[in-house]
Amino acid sequence: MQPYFLPYIGYFSLIKHTDIFILFDTVQFIRHGWIERNRILKQNEGWQYIQVPLVKKDGRDTLIKDVKINNHENWQNKILAQLQHYKKKAPNYFKVVTLLNDIFSQKYEDIVVLNKISLEKTLHYLGIEKELKIFSKMNLSIEKVNTPDEWALHICKAIEGADEYWNPPGGQHFFDKLKYDKNGIKLKFQNIQLTEYNQNRDTFEGGLSILDVMMFNSVEEINSMLDKYELI
Repeated sequence: MQPYFLPYIGYFSLIKHTDIFILFDTVQFIRHGWIERNRILKQNEGWQYIQVPLVKKDGRDTLIKDVKINNHENWQNKILAQLQHYKKKAPNYFKVVTLLNDIFSQKYEDIVVLNKISLEKTLHYLGIEKELKIFSKMNLSIEKVNTPDEWALHICKAIEGADEYWNPPGGQHFFDKLKYDKNGIKLKFQNIQLTEYNQNRDTFEGGLSILDVMMFNSVEEINSMLDKYELI
């Protein structure tokens, strides 16, 4: 999966239930996706983005691994300020802010490194010990990729013992299952059952950053949510 910034709970479920999770960073970066931003609640109704500012580059061929953070902006404090309204309604506000302060205590130049460390520290908070791998640093020798759906296939073939590849359900149309079958790789799609929880407001906003889930739910409750999925 591409390295997302504090993503929604389905991303964490995929990490928890796979043996190896690779942050795929050697493809083109698309600005205003989930790599540098995510969503949290607004103070009253609706949602808003939290975002890491990036150094602007000319051209559209920048790879994710080459994306740099604009540290001339005090983005860490801005994000923490955007979360302050949770203090009045969320029982775990101080725990989540402590986690973020821990993440933000380091200085980051690359968005991939920030996202990796953010993911790993969040997993640790949830009692899930996983070391995530960054594809560009794995030195894997893979076959030539002719179509986009062959990246995952050839990476799996290069990893000894890999016999399944899991992806979120939104990618079903993207993959040629026959290619995977012919190479002995089972292609599966993990469909998480998103659980509605009490956000102490009239309208529930689903699919927000894991930060929102952690604000209102215990570690035990979140792990129960992570385990509610089916494989397609």
